[in-house]
Amino acid sequence: MRGSSGADGSWLASRWTRLNGPARIGGVDLARGLAVLGMFAAHLLWISDPYSWTDPSTWTAVVQGRSSILFATLAGVSIGLVTGGGTPFAGGAMRTARRRLVVRAGLLWLLGVLLILTGVPVYVILPAYAILFLCAVPLTALSAPALLVLAAVLAVVMPFVQVVLDALPWWGTPAGADLALVLGWHYPFTTWIVFVVAGLGVARAGITRLRVQWWMLAAGAALATAAYATDVTTGAPPDAEDSLGGAVWTARAHSSGLLEVIGSGGFALAVIGACLLLCRTAVRWAVLPLRAVGAMPLTAYTLQLVVWAIVAAAVLADPGDLAGFRGLEPFWPLAVGTTAFATAWALLVGRGPLEWVFDRVARLVVRPAFAASGQG
Repeated sequence: MRGSSGADGSWLASRWTRLNGPARIGGVDLARGLAVLGMFAAHLLWISDPYSWTDPSTWTAVVQGRSSILFATLAGVSIGLVTGGGTPFAGGAMRTARRRLVVRAGLLWLLGVLLILTGVPVYVILPAYAILFLCAVPLTALSAPALLVLAAVLAVVMPFVQVVLDALPWWGTPAGADLALVLGWHYPFTTWIVFVVAGLGVARAGITRLRVQWWMLAAGAALATAAYATDVTTGAPPDAEDSLGGAVWTARAHSSGLLEVIGSGGFALAVIGACLLLCRTAVRWAVLPLRAVGAMPLTAYTLQLVVWAIVAAAVLADPGDLAGFRGLEPFWPLAVGTTAFATAWALLVGRGPLEWVFDRVARLVVRPAFAASGQG
């Protein structure tokens, strides 16, 4: 992973430039870091429910559903960046980028299945993430307006389709339960493609442009406010979600309801826009450790689950004991330890270990006429 460098000083300088130079979009890394630690919180904290803006003791519930949706939206952003950013690649460069995305999707799915086999009691997002990568590949040639219109249409249509798909009796069978695991159906790609397409769309719009960043913040905040306010005033109560109307007209986390898709999708866009704007200021340096986590999100996410499995097996003799593991109060040790590890690795070594392996395998499998570049 070290590659060829000169003296130690030049190597360290190159690592600093890689994390902080103009080729790195610090706001995207910051948003990724927040998404990863938000998923840590959703996995490891006892979270009060229901959520209330007026009750600070419930504010940690903001991570429920929204962190993984932010992660999915950022997947779309990353796909957009590695396929040309504001101007999509053409010809051989696009074919190379697409084939590498397919290879990465296969590796993500395999890693996700291995993490499921650890027995850690979380819904591993990586299998769904892999399928979302595959779904996005044919869309990489589309323009920003086409992608954003498509995202809007899918956001309105797919929650209705999702209700029908979720009601299929197949999911109640042992084979259906196994299929749900390997598809990551807790994050159903049939609806979550909305977030990936939206992220791809803003990447094509030119995510480094100030006007686009302000637009993301404003439009995302407006969508989130409208959807969550509608849910508070007219949203279906949990006991009504067995009906078609109730299942669609809700913003409950992981419901894939229309109000969740619009509200949490808008929230994700607003967070990314805010992070991009903050990283135009001196705040960029204060959040460097979070940006380091966001520069290696796959490593950070995987490391959390592996450490969880090892500690739970050693201390509790059962990696599946969620209440017992949460009782150990693992959030802060894991969050701080992961942040410290990511910061040290980024500054002293460079690219995250799993990110490096995935990129290396993709490049070995798909050898282009010339390399496609971008932030992944």
